Amino acid sequence: MPRYRIDVEYDGTPYAGWQRQAGQHSVQAAIEQAIHAFCGEVVTIRGAGRTDAGVHATGQVAHLDLARDWPAERVMGALNAHLTAAGERVSVVAASAVAADFDARFSATARHYLYRIVNRRAPLALEKNRAWLVTQRLDATAMHEAAQALVGRHDFTTFRSVQCQAKSPVKTLDRLDVSRAGDLIEIRASARSFLHNQVRSMVGTLRKAGDGSWSVADVGAALAAADRAACGPVAPPDGLYLMRVDYGAPDRPNSS
Repeated sequence: MPRYRIDVEYDGTPYAGWQRQAGQHSVQAAIEQAIHAFCGEVVTIRGAGRTDAGVHATGQVAHLDLARDWPAERVMGALNAHLTAAGERVSVVAASAVAADFDARFSATARHYLYRIVNRRAPLALEKNRAWLVTQRLDATAMHEAAQALVGRHDFTTFRSVQCQAKSPVKTLDRLDVSRAGDLIEIRASARSFLHNQVRSMVGTLRKAGDGSWSVADVGAALAAADRAACGPVAPPDGLYLMRVDYGAPDRPNSS
């Protein structure tokens, strides 16, 4: 049975998240419906990351198995045609045939997220639902300094949703960088995997370092507490983007 990798971008605003949920529209369901419209097959696709409601993606990856060996370009074109016809805000930006052991979730070696904060007093017009508007002036340098206390292998219970289903709260955070360009503050996080709500929880905590209400030591103490109650407010989903997923070895095509 041929397996395909698809690279997907989407505006998460109208969706209940990536994962299919009863009674709610999800990105996964939108793509699965497009697959059925294309070839009549009922399939379940697996994504690299289960983004929450309102979270966006420019580099989500998923895999799917089809009964027929279709050219990858045909798969991409057909899915986009049906997604567009259905009014979905989802696009398949690339498709390729891959080996049968490729798994979009478990084969991933790194995931890269971007969080965008617009730091100004004026409300958002073009950036509405695309960034977090913070009207209080933030010190991005202080936020970056505080972020480094979170880099490395730690127990991230403080920054883990109570609904998280991961077996362990211990993760290795490879990167957490904060930078400013004009009114835009960007926070970039990289790790092999993340806990549920981890990035948004860290961003909300770093915001407190940026507005001066928390020190670098306070952020480190929150991490060390390993207690969800020690976390700052969770940042809204609007500013979060799954940018890219890395895989250790090149995907091996099994058909043209």
